[in-house]
Amino acid sequence: MQPKLRPVSSMPLVYGRERGLLLSDPLKLTDQAVFIPETFVPILSLMDGTRNLAALRAGFELRTGVPISESTIQQILSELDVALLLDNEHFHQTLTLALEQFRQAPYRPLIMAGKSYPADPEQLRAKLQAYFDCLPPQAGDVPSPSEIKGLICPHIDFDRGGSVYARVWGRVAPILERVELVVLLGTDHIAGGGRLTLTRQHYATPWGVLPTAEDVVDQLVGALGEEAVLRDELHHRGEHSIEAAVVWLHYLLGDRRCELVPILCGSFQPFIAGGIQPHDDENLSVAVDILRQAIASRSTLVVAAADLAHVGPAFGDPVPLGLHERGMLRAHDEQLMASICVGDAEATFEQIRQEGDRRRVCGLPPIYLSLSLLGGTKGYPVGYMQCPADNSGTSVVSICGVVFA
Repeated sequence: MQPKLRPVSSMPLVYGRERGLLLSDPLKLTDQAVFIPETFVPILSLMDGTRNLAALRAGFELRTGVPISESTIQQILSELDVALLLDNEHFHQTLTLALEQFRQAPYRPLIMAGKSYPADPEQLRAKLQAYFDCLPPQAGDVPSPSEIKGLICPHIDFDRGGSVYARVWGRVAPILERVELVVLLGTDHIAGGGRLTLTRQHYATPWGVLPTAEDVVDQLVGALGEEAVLRDELHHRGEHSIEAAVVWLHYLLGDRRCELVPILCGSFQPFIAGGIQPHDDENLSVAVDILRQAIASRSTLVVAAADLAHVGPAFGDPVPLGLHERGMLRAHDEQLMASICVGDAEATFEQIRQEGDRRRVCGLPPIYLSLSLLGGTKGYPVGYMQCPADNSGTSVVSICGVVFA
């Protein structure tokens, strides 16, 4: 047996008086979690599929100078296996079954209903309308609604970002009566490598179901291959970014229906850290070409469900955010929004690459791809907020609203 740890979610935790890491499954195949005491955390990096129990023990003791018995290692592995955190047959059988159930369901299940927004249709309608009712009169340099081709909206919870959601969706509401297709690009918070993940599943809201444009998905799958774009399809089940946008879209559509192309966009960290750029990635280029053809054939709205920066101790930064740091963050965000509003995907990526993505802009992939699809279309900022991300007010998530015309 040569155990291999899967990519997992980890959170620092003090359990009793002991520090350690709480590990859980990012796919949420199980509710089980495993607490690893700080003393034993180094063994996790040795679980790469190349070492048996004896080698794990030797490697751990050599690196830490702390003795560990094989029975202790066995206990850790047993707990990791129960929580589906090992890349083994148990995990793959469970994953296969979950994926089959997801695909056979009549629609993608709601995960935010009853948490980020009311599950009751009437209560949700009243909640969203209240955000619109509180908006000040429209002002500033904005295009005619009839010219709008796309938008950036947040994917943060509605309680924190509701006013920005309302500002941007309020601008596009008048054109939705003619929209036939919505290309929805959302952040995939657990995928990497710039991976695009599709699904043929339909997206539901408390008001019903909006259908996925299976013909467009089939074209993308045919060109890119199932392994490339459907391997991680189960990410759609637990990822909230697209669902958040679909709720606002469906509210404004009312009884109308349009088709969706829901695409989750994995992290651009490999592009930021390496020499290759997104436009050099063949899969991304092919996907953009196919989506452009789909856009050209029907009335389409392109939506990037994307937050901006994640800054402060809640995200690992050593310095709490005060007024000065918040002002600097706003200045950096405004520089980024300026590149976005020029419609320049490459300049937007380059700005984040040059700073090493130190502000953790999780919305970069969907924003980049939206700009690529819109082909230099000018953007107009309609909202910006810094939302609290901890109880002490020293960490924030920044969000924006932009319409393109």
